[in-house]
Amino acid sequence: MKIKLEHKGENYQADLAKPIDLSIPVGQVNCFYAPPLEASPYRSGGFIGSVKAGAPVNFFNVKFNPHGNGTHTECMGHISEKQYSVNKYLKQFHFFAKLISVVPEVKNGDQIITKKSIENIIPGNIEEALIIRTLPNTIKKTTRNYSGANPPYFDKNAIGYMVEKGVKHLIVDLPSIDREEDGGALAGHKTFWQYPDENRLDCTITELVYIPENIKDGIYWLNLQVAAFELDASPGRPVIYEMRRI
Repeated sequence: MKIKLEHKGENYQADLAKPIDLSIPVGQVNCFYAPPLEASPYRSGGFIGSVKAGAPVNFFNVKFNPHGNGTHTECMGHISEKQYSVNKYLKQFHFFAKLISVVPEVKNGDQIITKKSIENIIPGNIEEALIIRTLPNTIKKTTRNYSGANPPYFDKNAIGYMVEKGVKHLIVDLPSIDREEDGGALAGHKTFWQYPDENRLDCTITELVYIPENIKDGIYWLNLQVAAFELDASPGRPVIYEMRRI
């Protein structure tokens, strides 16, 4: 199935039969020392919700942490005392997205993505959605335990630059846009949502994605999928499609 799209005065075509799934399954990675995914058959009396155990269906209870166990999309409720639901505030799911690859700078032993790093790649307007792949990029990102590893993160000025350029949906292949241990500052998150103001409630951050090596930087059609949880974050499945100019 092919669709035609108009973007900034140019016409494009995308093949919806060729999706590129950027998500990492829940339970396949870990960060922030979150407990691992738990899935077990429901039990009641003599009923065990497992076909292997003789039940007619599999009927499992699942316990997981959206932020720590896989690809997830979060809203401002992640850092706010007031409860905001990503399911409530994310109401548009298709966007033109720019994919870029960035090499973090090393400063005092930390790997940091700075404003300069972003400006060098995207000096002009960006897109409403921005997907960032950090280099080096390996398939190990899909099974890694990030807890205690101090992975790369963003300088708050880099996040501020994205906000200035109109980015509403940021998608990254890192556990967090902020430092793993920052004393609770969360400067990047607060800058992105302009917290504690409420004027960016419809903006989201998606973390822990994986962008395959063979996917080139450029403009893509994005379908930002989330499960309908009334929570600050939900398991996410960002899917992109290559666009061809026609």
